[in-house]
Amino acid sequence: MPKLIRIMIQLPEELKDQLDVLKQRGYTTSGFIRAVLDRELQKPEFQPPIDKGNSSHKGRR
Repeated sequence: MPKLIRIMIQLPEELKDQLDVLKQRGYTTSGFIRAVLDRELQKPEFQPPIDKGNSSHKGRR
């Protein structure tokens, strides 16, 4: 399992209430948020462009 990093976010009370309802159905807040982020970040608009070897910063660190 990859190393996990803790983040803290602030939510409006209404969203927190909705997450609490999910918790009653067996979802954890962290698990739900991880699943949503994973799904959303897999969408094509979030994928990095394919490097075709003509990048001007190639080889730099």
